[in-house]
Amino acid sequence: MYLVDTNIWLERLLDQDRSEEVGDFLQRVSSDRIYLTDFTLHSIGIILLKLEEAQTFSRFVQDVLVDGGVRLVGLQPDDVTSIVDAAGKYGLDFDDAYQYAASAKFNFQIVSFDSDFDRTDRGKAVPGQVDTDESSEMPRE
Repeated sequence: MYLVDTNIWLERLLDQDRSEEVGDFLQRVSSDRIYLTDFTLHSIGIILLKLEEAQTFSRFVQDVLVDGGVRLVGLQPDDVTSIVDAAGKYGLDFDDAYQYAASAKFNFQIVSFDSDFDRTDRGKAVPGQVDTDESSEMPRE
């Protein structure tokens, strides 16, 4: 199972340099194996509305979460210690520590372009590295 970080979704939504790599990943991996955090959803909303892309945000929610089968996960107040611990141990900001704590809690592989996850014991994969064979171990960048 994959926890897809905010920067991956934004890469595709904003048609940035690695958008095609993200699109290929989203085509190869079944949506029932893809998760995003509530923090990611809210971050995307903040960014897209700031860019005056409210319709893009609405379409994203409809296409990905409502119709697409990607699942939303979140952390609870009793998970705050995990966020704080990850931030301190690995030198992560709140956003990255939240993603790390969620990936640890739910045992998901982080998919991200953010090199900060390389400092952690969980690492990360970039979309082009994701092996769609569920039985295989995913390489880390």
